[in-house]
Amino acid sequence: MLTIDLTGKHALVAGVADDGGFGWAIAKALAEAGAKVSVAAWPPALGIFKTMLERGKFDESLKLANGEKMQFAKIYPLDAEYDRMEDVPAELRESRRYRDLGDFTISGLANAVKTDLGEGKLDVVVHSLANGSEVKNPLLQTSRKGYLSALSASAYSMVSLVSHMGPIMRRGGAFCSLSYMASERVVPGYGGGMSSAKAALESDTRLLAFEAGRAWGHRVNCISAGPYASRAASAIGFIQQMIDYAQRNAALPEQITAEEVGATAAFLCSPLATGITGTTVFVDKGFHAMGIAVDKEGPKLG
Repeated sequence: MLTIDLTGKHALVAGVADDGGFGWAIAKALAEAGAKVSVAAWPPALGIFKTMLERGKFDESLKLANGEKMQFAKIYPLDAEYDRMEDVPAELRESRRYRDLGDFTISGLANAVKTDLGEGKLDVVVHSLANGSEVKNPLLQTSRKGYLSALSASAYSMVSLVSHMGPIMRRGGAFCSLSYMASERVVPGYGGGMSSAKAALESDTRLLAFEAGRAWGHRVNCISAGPYASRAASAIGFIQQMIDYAQRNAALPEQITAEEVGATAAFLCSPLATGITGTTVFVDKGFHAMGIAVDKEGPKLG
């Protein structure tokens, strides 16, 4: 039987702050496949995330298929807009949610992982990070600061993760990130530079696959998931309309599940996918393949 087997592997999922998003589903899928999983959370969400875990609020979501409970090897703080502590504004470093966390930058995360695991003991890194401070603004009403912030948090953070994590990973490691179809098609309302950030993320996936592949033998892939009502996506304000529209017009008229995205990530990061790199994989029930909407009058089908 051909199975996804990550026994003996250690994975890091960056961008987990609750049990309702793709990051959690990917972490769980990796754990189901046998990997040890660590996560990194945005500092303002870290405290409540740890509290919810300690109080058992996520116990049901932590249950694995074998009846055991998923355990995170480590939970790290991470603000992926910063590569080094010297890049962080003093007022942020000294704020209540940040001041006691140590080095919460990308280089700080890499150093902490290297200290905890040792060099060459990390196998998988998942980038489940995105933020656009002006995501509700049309592009023509997006400020330069908001646009560049979206690219920094949602795209360059992947470049930085590969740059900092690549050298400390076991040779032949795997990176995976999360995109959305707005990278190549117009989705009115998905603004603030986020569509540009996703386009950059997918373009960078190809170049990073080449550079990381030649440097360390690592693979770099991206998942373009269909719309899903995670807490982060709900900030867009019309996520349910996006879900309903995609469901009505996809090749498979169904909503995607977080588990489907998690399973795809586990496959891409497993030995079964050693021939796949530099690729964006759609997990959207075939919606990306459709040329016209089919929920209104149009050509008769089949």
